[in-house]
Amino acid sequence: MLVLSRNTYKTLMCLILLFFVFTSFSTSAGGIALGATRIIYPLNAKQVSLAVTNSDEESRFLIQSWVDDENEKKSPNFIVTPPLFVSKPKSENTLRIMYVGPELPKDRESIFWLSSKAIPAVERNSIEGKNVLQLAILSRIKIFVRPENLGLTSEEALSKLDFYRRGNAIEVKNASPYYITLVNLRVGVNMLPNTMIAPMSSALVNSPKGIEGVVTYQTVNDYGANTSITTVQLK
Repeated sequence: MLVLSRNTYKTLMCLILLFFVFTSFSTSAGGIALGATRIIYPLNAKQVSLAVTNSDEESRFLIQSWVDDENEKKSPNFIVTPPLFVSKPKSENTLRIMYVGPELPKDRESIFWLSSKAIPAVERNSIEGKNVLQLAILSRIKIFVRPENLGLTSEEALSKLDFYRRGNAIEVKNASPYYITLVNLRVGVNMLPNTMIAPMSSALVNSPKGIEGVVTYQTVNDYGANTSITTVQLK
């Protein structure tokens, strides 16, 4: 017979509890999905739409949605309808996102974030007299507000990237009017962090000092997919 000490028993029970909590959480979280991983909002559009799907066959979720600005503060310049609704099992709802703020730059993209929180519904009868841990899932996707007539396409914007060695960092300059997100960024055999560079701006990416070799990278396109691998010289 295995005898456990008091502290060991407590630790084991905590681990078992956490296992069941996170297993339940993972199952519930799988029910809600947004219809895209990013939103392209034409500057002259009155609104854009986004599907919210509940694929769970039993669970209902309370969905709350809003838009944050680039400083991660709730933006008063967007209206999201409905801001709060119940997503029923095996259903699809539509969020309508409208920009109602002041005029934005017409020579480059502007960025915002759509936040959507999913809270699983709990039947009152099933929790009466019990301790219940309720977990909410927060999904955030980028909103790119895109003016017309930017002079080049988002695919052509990749030709406007330049990479420079700067001590313990790599400077990436983006001369295009688009936000560009770099993924699978390598210099030689060194993998560097994913990075988003603002339009007509630059960003520093931490890297080992003295790294050598060509730069290879992919970007994320308007549909959320990775582009083909691009190879350029480090300047």
